[in-house]
Amino acid sequence: MDAVDVLGLNTLLSQLVLALGLAMVLGNGFAMYKHRKGQAPAGAQGEFRSARAWWLLAVGLVLTVWGAATLIS
Repeated sequence: MDAVDVLGLNTLLSQLVLALGLAMVLGNGFAMYKHRKGQAPAGAQGEFRSARAWWLLAVGLVLTVWGAATLIS
């Protein structure tokens, strides 16, 4: 038996990619939702950069699809 098979590293890596993608999607989606409602975190300085939030949301979607597709196959 190979160490990768014993430890299940292929599945673990796919799960980590899926979790990271979902965290990026949910986090940036929540930030955009809060910004749209006019709320900001307490003590936050600086402006909200919507282009960055959309970019990170798109990257999170790619990671989510990639992780889910790897786990399904």
